[in-house]
Amino acid sequence: MAYERAEILAGLAVLAVAAGFALYAAQGSGFARAPDSYPLVASFRSVEGVNVGTDVRLAGVKVGTVTELKLNPETFFADATISMRKDVALPVDSTILVSSEGLLGGNFVEVLPGGALENLEPGAEIEDTQGAVSLITLLMKFVGGDQAAEEAAAP
Repeated sequence: MAYERAEILAGLAVLAVAAGFALYAAQGSGFARAPDSYPLVASFRSVEGVNVGTDVRLAGVKVGTVTELKLNPETFFADATISMRKDVALPVDSTILVSSEGLLGGNFVEVLPGGALENLEPGAEIEDTQGAVSLITLLMKFVGGDQAAEEAAAP
């Protein structure tokens, strides 16, 4: 009898820990939107390296999360929905861009606030966007530009 009771208690403890991990994962992935947040929408040419749950940062501080990504069939741009903290009011002329943490780091979404007096309303669209920049494309342009410059200088 005591052995069965110990098994039941161990099973309940395992289930409680599993539920805690599931809740933590749901909050971290953006599935569970924080109650003190509001949605904003932005349309990017490329969101390479950005997924649902990616951080949205302002001055290096996390102020939101990407909650949805989908392809717009009319513009062929990626439409992103982000959940912003309620205490962060962005001016209507703010910019949003996909940034990288470095050569080996991941991507995140960065918000650069504008200077307008009016703020974005919940559900509004941030129109000034900049998509992800491919490091390989930049390197190829740099290498290709160097070769073209050498060929033009040769007699």
